[in-house]
Amino acid sequence: MGRGLLLAVEQSARRLGAARIVCETNTQLTEARALYTRHGYEETGPYEGHGKADHWYVKVLS
Repeated sequence: MGRGLLLAVEQSARRLGAARIVCETNTQLTEARALYTRHGYEETGPYEGHGKADHWYVKVLS
C-alpha cells in the first residue's frame, strides 16, 4: 500500500510541475525509511518546520 501511495504522490507532483519531493519520517518508522530508499530517495538534511521528524529524504523528479 505504501508503494502505491508514494507513486501516486510522485505522479501528481510531476503533473503540478514540482522539481523534487521531500519526505520526512523518524527513526522508529524503519519501514518508511526503507520504502523511501527503495524508491530512489536519498537522505538529506533537515527540512525546516516539521514536527518530530528526524530523517528527511529527497527525490528529484524527472
